[in-house]
Amino acid sequence: MLVEIDEHGMISHARVRHARSPQIERGKRAGAITGIVVHQTDADTSASSLDSYKRPKANGAHFLIDKDGTIYQTAAIYQRTNHVGPLQARCLNAGKCSLGDFKSVGAEGMHRIEMRKPPGERYPSNMEAIGIEIVGRARLPAGFKPAGKQIEWSLEKIRGEHGIFDEPTAAQNQALSWLVSVLAESIKIGSTEVFRHPVVSRKNITEAQGANWSPAVTTP
Repeated sequence: MLVEIDEHGMISHARVRHARSPQIERGKRAGAITGIVVHQTDADTSASSLDSYKRPKANGAHFLIDKDGTIYQTAAIYQRTNHVGPLQARCLNAGKCSLGDFKSVGAEGMHRIEMRKPPGERYPSNMEAIGIEIVGRARLPAGFKPAGKQIEWSLEKIRGEHGIFDEPTAAQNQALSWLVSVLAESIKIGSTEVFRHPVVSRKNITEAQGANWSPAVTTP
């Protein structure tokens, strides 16, 4: 299904509510949109994320999906936003390289190497990717107690390391499926170019692990 997209990159459709926050936009893209990255907000409500996007120099993604399936467009898709982070090496999953190839360069060095590659040979970066956030919190497992040096860590750091993200609701996954489908068809994004955030960058491995954009889309 195709959707109408205006010259700014805002979708015109009854399923999408406009909640654009220019504070998270970082200027027009220099090239084509080639991929989609699916995130979770690490927040309990859409309101807390929408409020945070209004702060000066805030970071955020282009869309936000609430627990009831409501879709908010929070940035124009032709604008870059900071939502990805340093790229992982895509060649690792393809078996075309090994971690040893990046042993001496670290995360930032791996990112620099990847950014020298054309889109398609690497994961989509902030410049090429549309970001979709799903409302959901990372929670520590019941009875978890920090040990060793972790006792000195902040709660946020501990949750970032050991938290388990909420499973997306059925309404969220249905909305995600519809949104990915219409974006992919309208902008010509390949089905292999939709990724969960931890695949693309260094994030909590449980983020968006329950996200499913493959269910049958039933709502026009």
